[in-house]
Amino acid sequence: MSTEHPPTIDPVAAARWHAAAPAQSPWLHEEVARRMDDRLQWIRQAPAAWCHWDAVRGGLQGHALVSARYPQALCQVTETSPHCLPVAMQALTRPWWSPARWSAGRPRFGLPEDGSVQMLWANMALHMASDPQALIAQWHRALAVDGYLMFSCLGPDTVKELHAVYAALGWPPAGQSFTDMHDWGDMLVHAGFAEPVMDMERIRLTFATPQRLLQELAELGCNLHPQRFPALRGRHWRSRLHEVLQDKLGDPEHDGQLALTFEIIYGHAYKPKPRVRVSASSAVSLQDMRAMLREGGDRS
Repeated sequence: MSTEHPPTIDPVAAARWHAAAPAQSPWLHEEVARRMDDRLQWIRQAPAAWCHWDAVRGGLQGHALVSARYPQALCQVTETSPHCLPVAMQALTRPWWSPARWSAGRPRFGLPEDGSVQMLWANMALHMASDPQALIAQWHRALAVDGYLMFSCLGPDTVKELHAVYAALGWPPAGQSFTDMHDWGDMLVHAGFAEPVMDMERIRLTFATPQRLLQELAELGCNLHPQRFPALRGRHWRSRLHEVLQDKLGDPEHDGQLALTFEIIYGHAYKPKPRVRVSASSAVSLQDMRAMLREGGDRS
């Protein structure tokens, strides 16, 4: 499989967004986190330690749901955007006088050590990554053998109505194309995960005004397409956009409110025991060697 950047994501723009994204949890991210938490009821083995990847953008309310589900598990919070770290620490660190501060559930902050967690939770982050294969590989390294990944992201049908409006007017793309869930499954296998389970649902949101719609989209992300409009837009274009959105996206079933579709992809996969390929010369990492030795000891 190719390890090149996705063809519709500008890596410079993606890095700029990651460094300046609002340090808050968008409503949609929290709703998706709630739905992803529901899926944890089907997993029988509770993790001894879990990692919340980019908790502030992924959903602080969602963090509370997972923490309540696994109150005895150690929690590692990883914020890859420096400006989000103080927000996470303020929101998730309990006061010094709280007895809960000394419980197993108090969070630690920073990158997880290799093989240190049994679950990695990454909500609504993957679709904005310029090199998703590298990010998935990083998650794989953080997980212990038999640990599992829980993630969600946007799918290809997201804001398809907005893309249609831009295309009809001959404007440059309204945003990058999102990856299909089957391709995410292939990337998981390529990174070393096993038995990926992917599913998808569509959420239809309505907005009272074009201004509110654009505000919501700005909180969720930005246009990372390499062929997006390269300069600043003027007021007349903005007014024209408001008129077009009001005309084209009004939904009669919702009293004329503007409607947009969001395709949500959910993914789950686990990290299997390492396999050594037999050849004239084989290299095995120290982490994999320890895992294989433990497996041999368990059998004996």
